Amino acid sequence: LKVRVVRSSPPSSQFKATFQESYQVYKRYQMVIHKDPPDKPTINQVRLVPVSFEDPQFKSSFNQSATLFAKYQMAIHKDTPSDCGEHEFTRFLCDSPLEAETAPNGPECGYGSFHQQYWLDGKIIAVGVIDILPYCVSSVYLYYDPDYSFLSLGVYSALR
Repeated sequence: LKVRVVRSSPPSSQFKATFQESYQVYKRYQMVIHKDPPDKPTINQVRLVPVSFEDPQFKSSFNQSATLFAKYQMAIHKDTPSDCGEHEFTRFLCDSPLEAETAPNGPECGYGSFHQQYWLDGKIIAVGVIDILPYCVSSVYLYYDPDYSFLSLGVYSALR
């Protein structure tokens, strides 16, 4: 048995060279030990979208996100349809006091409010509402399609 300590942040050349192999071990572990399905969302199925009606990705996914929010709120929190309409969704999870900012030494996506969208088979199955700030990431809210609750997307999102 040989054990190596490999720097993951910032990623070392060893980390990059062994990433796929490590990921496959992780995925098999999750499937065998935690009974995760093989189609659990992967990093390629997660999109970070700025919360801005001027952003094309945000605009194009807005209706799908708002519909998913209403489905979640009614199933999980027993809200009425009038409690989780488009206006309520926008007020609660789209209007943010944070100003979008891009700093030269900051993350590529910049600072501000984002919707972290989890896509599966061409549809959004969960959205994590997050604020990316200079010294932290703040998880504001997560909503998901109750039909996919077996994927434990809240746990996945928190760990991610």
